Amino acid sequence: MRIGPVDTDRQVAIIAEIGNNHEGDLATARELVRAAAGAGAHAVKLQAIEPAELVGPEDTARLAQLRHFQLTAEQFAELAALAHSLGIGFVCTPFSLGAVDWLEPLVDAFKVASGDNDYLALLERIGATGRPTIVSAGMTGVQGLARARRALLGAGGGEFAALHCVSAYPTPPEAARLATIPVLARDLDATIGYSDHTIGVQAGLAAVALGARILEKHFTLRHDFSDYRDHQLSSEPAELEELVRRVAEVELLRGEPREVDVLPEEVAVAATARRSAVAARDLPEGHVLGAGDVQFLRPAGPIGPADPVVGRVLRRPRRAGERLQAGDVEWH
Repeated sequence: MRIGPVDTDRQVAIIAEIGNNHEGDLATARELVRAAAGAGAHAVKLQAIEPAELVGPEDTARLAQLRHFQLTAEQFAELAALAHSLGIGFVCTPFSLGAVDWLEPLVDAFKVASGDNDYLALLERIGATGRPTIVSAGMTGVQGLARARRALLGAGGGEFAALHCVSAYPTPPEAARLATIPVLARDLDATIGYSDHTIGVQAGLAAVALGARILEKHFTLRHDFSDYRDHQLSSEPAELEELVRRVAEVELLRGEPREVDVLPEEVAVAATARRSAVAARDLPEGHVLGAGDVQFLRPAGPIGPADPVVGRVLRRPRRAGERLQAGDVEWH
């Protein structure tokens, strides 16, 4: 999946989840986008909320807060253009069917919140755009994610990614359950990532080591920006910059699986650390080698301890201490 400048097959994509940390102020939203780009994030993510289509009329306090935080479609278009001008991707979570339509030309990918990973009408509306879609896995498991994927792809959806997620804010370390990441990679035909609600960077680094290819981290300008909950569990710019740097280190350490016996970096050591066959005593031509006739000593040589030399016939005499050569032994 491509998110902004990053192909997740080649590099972990780090998404700065701005969410509603702009609190409805466009200037703050712009500053957050610039700060995320400056910290090295590969994309920013916001939330497009139409309050009356998300929260019931009885929840007046929450409706009032969401109306205060709400940005217009025109403001989202400006923020998307800003992100793209800074060379990073723009991702957004629509919380209404109508928002999908005006977000489609703006986003590199849609994001589906954990609370909506069973909202089939929304998934189908997103799928119909053909855009790549990232689905958070909070409050569901493999079967729920597979259902979401079917809804998206059945409507014509593009690439699909699933983010392991625990819907607790913040998530305590003992609840992070990062061992879920390789399970999702095994059981889903999808790009797998992690939506991190823990405090600090450790969980994100462990997630990448376990195979996450997308890492979403909440982002704010300051933890004390206001008493809105998300600021406290979000990363500040310096923390996000540290996360980006350390993820790159983990990716370097993780590397590719070993596919050869001796890696290029091991060749010099192998020459001195491996053992090879040495005559343990004077041995005549025609002698059938027994276990006591051969020692295996460093350095490496033509006949190693894994070679079936015992029981073979010597083609020429060898003196005690001489290293056996391949031509010294009758192999057939």
